[in-house]
Amino acid sequence: MRTVKFGFIAAGMINIVAVLLFSRAFTNSVINDFDPVVMSNFGLLMIMVWGLVFLGAAKVTSGINWLAGAFAVEKLAYVVAWLLWFKDNNLGVVFEQDLFAGVFYSIYGLNDFIFMVFFGWVFFTQGKSIKSVA
Repeated sequence: MRTVKFGFIAAGMINIVAVLLFSRAFTNSVINDFDPVVMSNFGLLMIMVWGLVFLGAAKVTSGINWLAGAFAVEKLAYVVAWLLWFKDNNLGVVFEQDLFAGVFYSIYGLNDFIFMVFFGWVFFTQGKSIKSVA
């Protein structure tokens, strides 16, 4: 079950590193300006907190399926928010204002979709326990 452990670690690290990188350590206001609710600095901080939760979950060796199911729902919320964002925004305008913000808005929903599928897979396939993955 190294795949499960690696997936949780990858999800956590991507949440933390991507927010710090693309927000330039919370100084890139363009990200905030284009979605002041979901991607406020508080929202970005909460994405990093989710990253810490995913890292903590990598250490869980039993009963992980329901936790993974909750994570899949969390990722679904961000995928829906991303898709709705495109309804009212123009990615080209974001790129014109800031390359990092443009890349961020280009990929964050795809990233969340990939991890939503991963967490869903864990939920549906891992049953009630996972043998130690240490």
